[in-house]
Amino acid sequence: MRNHGVGSWPGRRSRAAGTLTALVHAGRAATYRELDQRSQRLAHALEVRGVARGDRVAYLGPNQPEFLEAMFATALLGAVFTPFNTRLAPAELAALARDSSPAVLVADARRAADATALRDAGLVGGLLIAGGGDADDDLDRAVAAARPEPIDRPVEHADPFLLLYTSGSTGRPKGVVLTHGNVTWNCLNTLVDTDLTGTDTALVSAPMFHTAALNMLCLPTLLKGGRLILEEGFDPERTLDLVEHDGVTVMFGVPTMYDRIAHSPRWESADLSGLRLLLCGGAPVPPALIERYTGRGLAFVQGYGMTESAPGALLLPAADCRRKAGSAGVAAFFTDVRIAGSGPGPAEVLVEGPNVTPGYWNRPEETAAALREGWLHTGDAAEVDDEGYFRIVDRLKDMYVTGGENVYPSEVEAALSDHPAVRECAVVGVPDPAWGEAGAALVAPVAGRRPGTDELYAFLAQRLARYKLPATITFADELPRNGVGKIDKPALRSRLAPADKGRAPDGSTGA
Repeated sequence: MRNHGVGSWPGRRSRAAGTLTALVHAGRAATYRELDQRSQRLAHALEVRGVARGDRVAYLGPNQPEFLEAMFATALLGAVFTPFNTRLAPAELAALARDSSPAVLVADARRAADATALRDAGLVGGLLIAGGGDADDDLDRAVAAARPEPIDRPVEHADPFLLLYTSGSTGRPKGVVLTHGNVTWNCLNTLVDTDLTGTDTALVSAPMFHTAALNMLCLPTLLKGGRLILEEGFDPERTLDLVEHDGVTVMFGVPTMYDRIAHSPRWESADLSGLRLLLCGGAPVPPALIERYTGRGLAFVQGYGMTESAPGALLLPAADCRRKAGSAGVAAFFTDVRIAGSGPGPAEVLVEGPNVTPGYWNRPEETAAALREGWLHTGDAAEVDDEGYFRIVDRLKDMYVTGGENVYPSEVEAALSDHPAVRECAVVGVPDPAWGEAGAALVAPVAGRRPGTDELYAFLAQRLARYKLPATITFADELPRNGVGKIDKPALRSRLAPADKGRAPDGSTGA
């Protein structure tokens, strides 16, 4: 094959094991050979619609076979696959389309109206609708009518493969370019560091338009020849059903997803004996959640990364899940990670390796700022212990200064989370007339166990310096989250500032 990229993977797998099941969706299974054949035909259909090397092919829809078929078909042509976040509003989708200029948008029938609006506005070229559409736009008809012979165009590891947009929590989303090599090396890191096997069945319920579900679970499983179960959304009861009855051995989730599973009424009685690999990212796993899963004989493989590193940078093995709780682990096998500072205290995390992006789409200045002397500057602060394990302290931008002292919200959050009545919490810096900035905490208590503010302040005072105590503590049933499931700190700042109630018992921040 002249195609050395990800688009060739279904064909390469089919040579040795084409009859193996590649994926299952809504009760329907497809073999690796069927996945390859559908992808090849779809590549011909895209080419007929004008898609050429380097063009973008966008996708708007849930986790379903058409997502993967469109991705592999795009890669077979040397074009760039650009999945859109299905949770975005029409104006936000228009901004992504305006930035990426897709030659074709492949969309689920349930998003046909949004897709048509983008085409009518001149923001995308052609349309293909999965699950129904006009005669000219119906994806299944286009695939059936396409030529069946394989496509084998030269594609190298340095060629762009994915254009993934960041969540945009700090402004307009940026398009991160990932090459075929970036994704391949990330998959190799995953296979080396997690011992994923070709006999595994992976449950993909986190959205594949984000890099973690796609590149840390879906693609490594397909590279190894395992089986994917594609779910269009996450539901804890459905997850337990699939684990008990459909042979799920591997899954990925953010801590919130695992917490919802652990609070299912079926948690103690469900048969989890088949699960062997729990991948978790997006945030550190709270110690209480680690204990709940350890009690069922399960341990997390936690990681730290970002879209720009495809995404794996650090990995905490399951064996260290309890011993190093709160740590992000050590560098992935083929990746190097260090912190910028040489003195004591946290410093910026820097990442280097074949999984690191060559840059942002049409943003040379931001690319130059992020990639310096071969190292990706992450904007995250970390400290390294004497065993070489990294602990992510916070985003550098999330650090706030109160009375001249630096405070990292994650340190305060970790202390608050140790309280038995705190289910989850978040801390941000807000303007303060006396100290410049002060901490504001939002706490979601354990059901039926709401603590008082004085109780929490007394608890924190035993664990933190006075200047680190939040000036305010507010309670809520749930914390605000963005489309990735992470706590939405910009929304939290707007919600908590300015704040007057819940101030520390002595009326100060303690600075």
